[in-house]
Amino acid sequence: MNCSLQTGVFPAAFKRAVVRPLLKKSNLDFNELNNYRPVSNLPFLSKILEKLVLNQLNDFINTNVLEKFQSGFRVNHSTETTLLKILNDFRVNYDKQKLTVLVLLDLSAAFDTVDHTILLTRLQQIGLSGAVHRWFTSYLTDRTFMVSLDTCSSRVHGITCGVPQGSILGPVLFNLYMLPLGSVIRRHGVNFHSYADDTQLYISVSPDDSRSMDALFNCILDIESWMAENFLQLNQDKTEVLVIGPEAQREKLLPKLQSLSFNPSEQVKNLGVIFDSELTFIPHIKNITKIGFYHLKNIARVRPILSRANTETLMHAFITSRIDYCNALLSGLPKKSISGLQILQNSAARVLMKTRRREHMTPVLESLHWLPVCFRINFKVLLMVFKCLNGLGPSYLSELLLQYEPSRTLRSSGRRLLVIPKVRTQTHGEASFQCYGPRLWNELPEDLRAAENVHVFKSRLKTHLFRLAFI
Repeated sequence: MNCSLQTGVFPAAFKRAVVRPLLKKSNLDFNELNNYRPVSNLPFLSKILEKLVLNQLNDFINTNVLEKFQSGFRVNHSTETTLLKILNDFRVNYDKQKLTVLVLLDLSAAFDTVDHTILLTRLQQIGLSGAVHRWFTSYLTDRTFMVSLDTCSSRVHGITCGVPQGSILGPVLFNLYMLPLGSVIRRHGVNFHSYADDTQLYISVSPDDSRSMDALFNCILDIESWMAENFLQLNQDKTEVLVIGPEAQREKLLPKLQSLSFNPSEQVKNLGVIFDSELTFIPHIKNITKIGFYHLKNIARVRPILSRANTETLMHAFITSRIDYCNALLSGLPKKSISGLQILQNSAARVLMKTRRREHMTPVLESLHWLPVCFRINFKVLLMVFKCLNGLGPSYLSELLLQYEPSRTLRSSGRRLLVIPKVRTQTHGEASFQCYGPRLWNELPEDLRAAENVHVFKSRLKTHLFRLAFI
């Protein structure tokens, strides 16, 4: 490993990938090649070497290189932080009685069309030179792959473009390849956020604001042009548009959208979360509930032959993981809206503990130490606030939280309180992260706000919320 790093040579034996086709779904036609997912397997020693390089590369690029609004494959960033930021902006716009136009861009086989010459130029531009640049040149060139199916194998083929599938470095190299895209979008004054190859553009508009719509349209044209120059291609069939705001205002904007060839949907799926035009999240909650009950029925069938511990593992894998995925986005929703998720959690507890259908569920949830859904949402929001205040959250969320500093010395000084911004509406303004988060935070006991690390905070927070929920 040290020899490879010192000489700038990536071993040739590590460059061959074995691609194994796996059928995407068991009910698909196995004679149709498009129904297979090519899974690329690389030697495990190559991944160890890549991990060593990644650790050093991350130390360099995370501080002063990576795009602020690129959240893919970065520490302290996730799909949830991405969606929490853009949802905050949507809710702020809604509170100001403005519409938001959201465009979800999708790239066709983006990771497979990366041009190696352009990528190596990007690495040079960010300051990687000498033996480091030679190592990446060696890493990308002369790579090969073969397809293996059962006992049969194809001949070896060369790879001339794309970041290596199944590699440790591939996702980070793709982020670096996409670096100039942020500058292209900023030229048009359009808001954006990316997660790997998924890029979303959004603008705040009034129904009669044609200038902002023209800027968005021209921005997309510029993006298409930039992508063509960089051997990338937008997938027009998967590009979606959503207009967020009151129905009457959306109707006024529709002619302008259609004149620019935008066909807005009533709802779109964004990084696994279904957004609707009025931010009710009812379609998303219904989707989670439907999938959750499907898996719960299957678990219930095999429950008689499973131990409680194994059943609980299945519940966390198939049920609570879905309830908790990006649940910070559901903050501020009325209890009626999230009641479906609570019914799903109650049903999961009932199957696990083998309780009768009419039995009261609060004691059962308490015995399992499962927080009810509304408290799980608050737990996630408060955890995000703590991380942002302690340098463990993305900068775009940390900037939304302002420390409260009284004009003169008061008893509240030094208590780590946050400013709660003034808003117009309860439904959207108070539900935004920049308002909902600080309000919850300021209501916490002082010793909880002063927790020394995230592990202590999580433990104390769950105990605090558990008391509120059951005592």
